[in-house]
Amino acid sequence: MSHARDIALKAYPGKIVKEELEREPGGSGLRYSFDITSAKATHEVGVDATTGKVLENSLEGADND
Repeated sequence: MSHARDIALKAYPGKIVKEELEREPGGSGLRYSFDITSAKATHEVGVDATTGKVLENSLEGADND
């Protein structure tokens, strides 16, 4: 978890306000999800729990369709 936290903060610097381990499609199917706030916005950053690859880095609450 601490390594995934470091990866997420490199992808979007700020303060982690929520973190969880969840099953999601894509990657290995297991990812750490972090909500990170900065002065500008809150982003959700997903890090693959097996590979450490960033799977998601998007504005929290944004409709990505």
